[in-house]
Formats: sequence, structure tokens, C-alpha cells
Amino acid sequence: MPKDTSNGPTIYARRESEARSYCRSFPVSFTSARGSELTDDQGRTYIDFLAGCSSLNYGHNDPHMKAALVEHIMSDGIAHGLDMHTDAKEAFLETFERLILEPRGMDHKVMMVGPTGTNAVEAAMKLARKVTGRTNIIAFTNGFHGMTVGALAATGNKGKRNGGGMPLQGVTHMPYEGAFGPDVDTLAQIEMMLENPSSGLDAPAAFLVEPVQGEGGLNAASAEWLRGIARLAKKHGALLIADDIQAGIGRTGTFFSFEEMGVEPDLIPLAKSLSGFGLPFAALLMKPELDVWKPAEHNGTFRGNTHAFITARVALEKFWADGRFQRALAEKAQLIEDELETIAEMIPGAYLKGRGLMRGVDVGSGELAGAICAEAFERGLIIETSGAGDEVVKVLAPLTTSEETFRKGFGILRESVATSLNNHKIAAE
Repeated sequence: MPKDTSNGPTIYARRESEARSYCRSFPVSFTSARGSELTDDQGRTYIDFLAGCSSLNYGHNDPHMKAALVEHIMSDGIAHGLDMHTDAKEAFLETFERLILEPRGMDHKVMMVGPTGTNAVEAAMKLARKVTGRTNIIAFTNGFHGMTVGALAATGNKGKRNGGGMPLQGVTHMPYEGAFGPDVDTLAQIEMMLENPSSGLDAPAAFLVEPVQGEGGLNAASAEWLRGIARLAKKHGALLIADDIQAGIGRTGTFFSFEEMGVEPDLIPLAKSLSGFGLPFAALLMKPELDVWKPAEHNGTFRGNTHAFITARVALEKFWADGRFQRALAEKAQLIEDELETIAEMIPGAYLKGRGLMRGVDVGSGELAGAICAEAFERGLIIETSGAGDEVVKVLAPLTTSEETFRKGFGILRESVATSLNNHKIAAE
């Protein structure tokens, strides 16, 4: 967790829980935002390379989504409808089917769950156990899947797990690709454990995997490794859960992060940028034959956010109706890679991680990465770290960021790296 260097407004110190975190890295009060920029109460504007931790892939306050939402509210449109039929839900589902599922040959059904990603993961784990009659879930080192107890059991981070306050059960953690270095075949290790009747590994109900590990340090699985996991799942009667909460909705350059990798996940938790506007909205996609729920067997008061149905539909129509947006993402991904390569060359031993527009630089230590991000904030750039030791400087800019803004932001980042390296050199002397 980043160090709190903020004196902060008195009300926060007096009333808000110590669990607060991002405000400790960015100790100002933000009052407005548009596109790829945030403005504080002193009128200073910051470039946003965090994007609500990938919840704002289309930027802040998209005018088309905002206009549709305001019109819905002003016409007394449904604000909360449990899981009842509404015009907003119908329009979203029809658009999602037409623009996302059918073009990709996917017949998945959509389950509305509670409003955050961890709710989608919990539903996926619960359904996998119900379908298979097994209890064990295989998750992976450095994985992050949420903070509720079931999803937390599948999360690797020690600090997050310690917050659970109870034994976290029902999950076996296996090594992600590259966990022991590039020369160790973790897929072969997992297969050996599954094939050995004396390994002590209970038959899995599912494999729960992030195609790109967001909080775990931008570890990106290869298509070969991911296909191998899918093969093992099928061979051993388990389901494949692809957690696309942070890596999905265009973040890696395609709507789903596993597209073009030759896998067909059984269950796909989605959240974060699903609403398009930063509104809470999560869902679980499932192959039709897996939809064995009884009515209300898994429910919740906020299953589907009606306001989010409005903005999500507009986002799909605006960005995914044809291939122009995706082609633009490929160009921006190359820009990001080129800029980060230049930055990595400034730091001895540093190297790039991630895929698409979900990229970063492993700078070797959390201390240096934290210093770089803190310096960047002072210069007007909001950017954060990730990884087991917070050693990765992580770029999660809105996908709609202009080339000019990208260049300006990376210019700030280069300056911040140079200053931080010089400060570390002076400190070492």
C-alpha cells in the first residue's frame, strides 16, 4: 500500500476509514474530469494514466453516454429495477448480443450479478462448483480476483489475503506462466500435479485465470500457455474461467483479452469498464449449458445497474459497431510500447510487461517505482504501480486518449524517471 504523505482535508482523517488508499498517493481534491484529464479544486489539471484502474476505458464523462443518461433520468426512466424486465436492460442485451457476442461466435448467456468485479468472480466460482460437484478451484500466483472471501481465496497477494481475518479455503494456487523465470515450463508442472494421483491436488471444479494479470504486475499469458490451461481444464472435467474484469473491454486491443488466442472460456467475469461511464456494473457470461441456476438461487438487490445499461449500450454502439476503434487501439498500443521502451532504456535492468494498452515497465524495485509515480504526480500525471512488490510502473490510460496527450504524459514520465534516478543516485552516495 502506498505511503500516506497527505495531511488531507480534516473530514477524511476524522471520518473516513484507514482502508482508503489511492487518495494517499494523490493527496488533492478532484472536482471535475473530462476525457483523459482530471482537475482539482485549485484548478490544476492532471493527465490520467490510471483511468479508474481500467474502469474508465472510454475516458471521463463521454458526452454521448452522458447525454443518454441525463435524458433517461430526466424522463423518469427506471433507476432501480432488481432483475425485472426494463427497456434499458432489453436494449443493452440486444446490443451486446448483436455487436459483441454474435460477431465472435459466442453463445454465452449473461448473468447480472452484484455491482463489482468480485461479485462476478464469486458467481463464477459458485456456479463451477454447482455444475461439477467439486469444490477446488485452481488459481494462479500473482492473481487478483477481488476482496470478498471467496474471490480473496483465489487472490495471491499476501497483504490482501491477511485482511480476510479467517482461513481462505477451496483454492489451490499454481504457478502462472513465467512465475519461476522464462526457462521453467509451469504448464508441465501443473499437468504433472494433475496427473499424479499422489500429488494431493483435489480434482478442480475450474481454472480461474487472468489472461493478463493487472494487479499482479502485468504478467501476460501467451496464447500457447492459455490454450494449454484450457486443454487441461477440459481433460480433467473442469471449467475455464477467464477473469476479464481489468483486461477486457478493449484494454488489450480487442474487446475480450483472450480473442485470437484460440480459447473459448466457459465463464467470463466482466466489470470495470463494462458500463462505459465508470458506473458500477458487473456481469458473468456463461455457456448456455452451464446455466443451471434455479430462480433466485444466486441473487442480490443490485443485479444490473439500470443507469449503467444506458451508458453501456451507448458505449457499444459508439465504439464497437465497426472495426475503426479497434484499429485505432492497435496504433495506440504501438505508441505506448515505443514510449515505454525509451523509458526502460533509461533504467538499468528495466523491461516492458503487459500487452496492448495494458502496459508497464518493471523498474526492479517498489521503492523506485513509487518514487517515479510520486514525482509524476507532482508534475501533473496520475499513474500507479502494480506487482508483488509494487515494482511495475503501470500505464492504464483511457483508450480514447489522443496521441498528443499520450506524448505529453510520457514526456512527464520520462522527466520523472530521470529525476528519481538522480535522487536515488545521490541517496546511495
